[in-house]
Amino acid sequence: MEREAIDQVRRFNRLVSQRIGALDDDFLARGRPLSEARLLHEIGSGHSNLSELREQLGLDSGYFARLLRSLESQELVETRAAPQDARARTLHLTARGEEEFAAYEGLSDAAADNLLQSLSETQQNRLTTAMAEVERLLRAAKISIALEDPRSADAAFCLGEYYAELDRRFDSGFVPDPDAPEEEYRQTTFLVARLKNNPVGCGMLRPLDHDIGEIKRVWTAASVRGLGVASRIMDRLESAARDQGCKRVRLDTNGTLKEAQAMYRKRGYREIPRYNDNPFAQHWFEKTL
Repeated sequence: MEREAIDQVRRFNRLVSQRIGALDDDFLARGRPLSEARLLHEIGSGHSNLSELREQLGLDSGYFARLLRSLESQELVETRAAPQDARARTLHLTARGEEEFAAYEGLSDAAADNLLQSLSETQQNRLTTAMAEVERLLRAAKISIALEDPRSADAAFCLGEYYAELDRRFDSGFVPDPDAPEEEYRQTTFLVARLKNNPVGCGMLRPLDHDIGEIKRVWTAASVRGLGVASRIMDRLESAARDQGCKRVRLDTNGTLKEAQAMYRKRGYREIPRYNDNPFAQHWFEKTL
């Protein structure tokens, strides 16, 4: 990565951390740091599962426990056994915690409004548009893509979602090949994309000929579409094909999947005659690596 880009990211981080009060032990003049206020906000917003909340905030267990003990000592939060499982713990605001939550909500709205009011209407629009784009890109940066055993639970989940979407979108419905799972267990490269450890996408590469690979089952969850996940999966699969000595890669798709066809063409795939007997395929593509 170029030095200029790295410096820009660091300048942005310093500016934002100062602007939002991350360096202040008295966030919004309520007597506690931003970290405690943020945890209070999440609990007040309905995120009560203790383990899920820690994972969502990306905090190690020791630091999370210290934040929680501090809020409990201030009589803002209480821990209860989950109704369905007494071994699981849930977090809830006390009456005093509800008051603090409401106070923070009002002060946070006022701080945001104060920031916007210091700018012209044009600048406000530019800032909020830029913020939305930064939010989208930071979310995209949290998505990881890794090799996966196609027999794993996450792989099975992705394939199930992929098949279900094809069944909804194809005019004739979709029934997966019953022999496909065994095919995927042999000589394939299978990738799973995850956001906060949750599977949100997949794709696979299998050998088709001695120097031709086939890309199949590229899917992304609706919640992450527009974040470039499918393109990143394709990048990884094409790179794997090169590493395996493939000179070309092929794939097929249904005519209903217009967005997939657009992506393939944008990536340099050209349409070719039918090369397989897939009954659901209506378009066939190939790319020289």
